[in-house]
Amino acid sequence: MKLADWSCTTEEEVMFYDTDCGGVVHNIAYLRMIERCRTKLAGLMGMDLPTMAQTKIFPVVVRTEIDYRLPAKLGDSLEIYGVVSELKRAKFWCDFTMTRKDLNTPLITCRQALALVQMPEGRPRRLPSEWLKYC
Repeated sequence: MKLADWSCTTEEEVMFYDTDCGGVVHNIAYLRMIERCRTKLAGLMGMDLPTMAQTKIFPVVVRTEIDYRLPAKLGDSLEIYGVVSELKRAKFWCDFTMTRKDLNTPLITCRQALALVQMPEGRPRRLPSEWLKYC
C-alpha cells in the first residue's frame, strides 16, 4: 500500500441551505462538504466512526488552508476528491479538490493538517507506527 492509496471521492448536491441570497455556496458549506470526504478518508485509515467512538481517539483539524477559485452555485453537482498526502510523527495532511461534475476545473483546493487526540482528556497521540511505514 502507498500513501496515495488513502484517497476517496464523495459527491454533493448544492442545496438551498448551502448558499447565500445570491445562490452562491458560502464558505462554511465548503468545509462541511470537505468534512464528509475527510471522514470517509479516516475510515480508510482504520478510523471509521464506530472505531472512533470505541477508542475515543479522533482526528482533529489543527489547520485549514483553502483557495477559492470558482463559485459553486445552487443545484450544482460536486465531486470532492481527498487524499492523505503527508504523514509526520504527530500529525498528517489531507489535500482536497472540489470540482463541478460538468467542469474539470477546481472550484476550491484545500489542505488540512490533523492530529490524533485521545478524549475526553484531550491528549495528543502519536500516529500509529503502521501508518509511518507509508512515509
